Amino acid sequence: MLGPGRYLLGVAEIGLLVGFAWLGAASLRSRLLPGLSGLPAQLAAAVLALALLIWVAEVLGTVSLFTPVPYLVAVVAVGAGLGMLGGWGRDGVAFLALRSAQDRGLNATPGTGTRPSQTPRGGTPPHPGSSSGRRFDWTAVIALLVAAVAVIHFASGVRLRLSTGMTGFDSTWYHGPFAAGFFQSGNTIDLHFIAPQFLAWFYPANGEIFHSVGMLAFGRDVLSPLLNLGWFVGCLAACWCIGKPYRVASWSLGLGAITLSVPALADQAGEARNDIVGVFFLLAAVAIALNAWAAREEGERGLGTGGLVVVGLAAGLAAGTKLNFLLPAVVLVAGLAAIAPRGASWRALWAGGLAALAGGGYWYLRNLVHSGNPLPWIHHLGPISLPAPGQTLGGREAHSVLGYLTDGAVWSDWLLPGLHHGLWLVWPLLAAAALAGLVLCLIPGSRPSRGSLVTPEVPKEPRIAERWRDPVLPLVALVGLATALAWLVAPTSASGPAGMPRGFESGLRYLAPALILGLALLPAAPALRSRLARPGPARLSFRSHSDSNDYRAWRLGVPAWGIALALGVLLIAVAAGYPIQRHYLQSRYSDPTFTTPGLNAAFKWADEISDARIATTSTRQYPLFGTDLSNHVQFVGEETAHGGFEAPGTCRAWREELNKGDYDYVITTRDRLEPGKPPYPLQARWTAGLGVEVVLEDPPTIVYKLKGPLDPASCHG
Repeated sequence: MLGPGRYLLGVAEIGLLVGFAWLGAASLRSRLLPGLSGLPAQLAAAVLALALLIWVAEVLGTVSLFTPVPYLVAVVAVGAGLGMLGGWGRDGVAFLALRSAQDRGLNATPGTGTRPSQTPRGGTPPHPGSSSGRRFDWTAVIALLVAAVAVIHFASGVRLRLSTGMTGFDSTWYHGPFAAGFFQSGNTIDLHFIAPQFLAWFYPANGEIFHSVGMLAFGRDVLSPLLNLGWFVGCLAACWCIGKPYRVASWSLGLGAITLSVPALADQAGEARNDIVGVFFLLAAVAIALNAWAAREEGERGLGTGGLVVVGLAAGLAAGTKLNFLLPAVVLVAGLAAIAPRGASWRALWAGGLAALAGGGYWYLRNLVHSGNPLPWIHHLGPISLPAPGQTLGGREAHSVLGYLTDGAVWSDWLLPGLHHGLWLVWPLLAAAALAGLVLCLIPGSRPSRGSLVTPEVPKEPRIAERWRDPVLPLVALVGLATALAWLVAPTSASGPAGMPRGFESGLRYLAPALILGLALLPAAPALRSRLARPGPARLSFRSHSDSNDYRAWRLGVPAWGIALALGVLLIAVAAGYPIQRHYLQSRYSDPTFTTPGLNAAFKWADEISDARIATTSTRQYPLFGTDLSNHVQFVGEETAHGGFEAPGTCRAWREELNKGDYDYVITTRDRLEPGKPPYPLQARWTAGLGVEVVLEDPPTIVYKLKGPLDPASCHG
């Protein structure tokens, strides 16, 4: 448990990190995307702020300085520096005057550089009507209620984990150990070897960085069960922004909230799983692209460099979170170059591509350094052999959904039941609606008047974009289809023995991003938006070209009651957080029941152990780090060429590895009880002998305490 002082210190550190990251990001956003306002502008700023937090961690982690003080100092320095470069604090009087004019409903005075905002090009024009006021929008009320129910449903899963600790398989296998490894070592560039399955130590780890940041602040993982709730709310905000340029934000929010609540994503609540993190960055990339296109100046062709950079960055952040977002990220970046004005395609490709590399390239560069291959799972590129670890993937047998598409028996026994359980009974409706959303957005809307949009001074659009008024819309639809394709061909989408894809239902979380994107885009399709668009007159807003730091206008324009309300909510959250973290740390793995009896007992034992070196054969490792995350936990294995890692195959090799690691305890176990197999693994016999004490024994697990080095020569099997 954390005392009041240590808890408040952690809160203060998180506040400084978030505050200064947001300050720098808001300044950067106002320069890169000055045309955005409202929630889309805040979404873009959030992407930049999250990127700043990741970049600082990566830079410091490369030299093993990802530790509390250097990280805090670096984030504060970078945020403040970007804020000052953006000129924050200047021209406050001008913005107060501008806000006053807005509140009175007046147009800006000539010469101030402000103008009424234009109707989004490519969006739905406002419906004619009286200017006396807006009609009450029932769709917005319903959408907000649906979103609120979705948040409550997700929060209920978080509440369960606050009483047990994170128990999901992937959370305890690699998400948690990666985050705890970064926290303990301050290093992000070295490989953190875990159980030798799927070469998981090469996985990108943007999502785990944020868990490590919480650990740095509090010295515990008290934020980890809560983080995915924040990502979930961010996904809802991105869905709203996707529909905003077409005046169908309420529809996009409501449909997105429904799809985000499917059972296939239920295991994200309260866990360290990172699927929801990747979904957020993908949705944010799409939303920013659509809103940046709609906010262009009259006569402007293509997205500006700033828009390309932020969209590419968000796509790269998704690819730096999980491998299945690589293909949609590539499609989005390449597509933005394809729809760029003639002569500007290379500029668009460089701007978006470099930003994407900045968002996720670090982890693939790390893989290149350690294995000679950014994607060590790929051994061949056509006739070219690539360096890669010479070992089997291990874990479940790899199979893709594509390989089972024509297998009727697998469909009836596995795929259809999996779809029913993972996507509800109405999965055919969800799938059909999502596919319709993606396909309908590929159909061109009305064409623009070429004479009114093309002038000799403005470069022509490339042919790929000439058929659409809004070429970004079909592009993001292609991104959704690419996301579905990535699921279809992924070797883990139907993993398991041949003809028995036991991993199919769990693998539906790789399909979920395509479903969410398809449902969020459905109301924006040209064939539907005219019927669904929110009625009412357009509202005028103002934007300054002489000083485009919109975050300053936002700061100065917030009414006093809004600031007071925000501060009140923040104080309540901080006050409520103290008893919540005490409850969590008291309950965390205090009585685990989520795996075999022996491992449950070992996890309960380890939760009270501190500053110990623990060797293990368990795939699930995170609970062994202890409540204060001070235990060094390592799967016993041998490093091989090109970043490979394999379990020792002999007693001598096993004992030699234990001696090298100078371990205090050894946990020999199987991951599951299997009929017909011995109750304990072979490593239990290899460990037993003189100088070894049994601390805990419960099939299939034995915990040994080592009193000194083991003699490899005394092995008998």
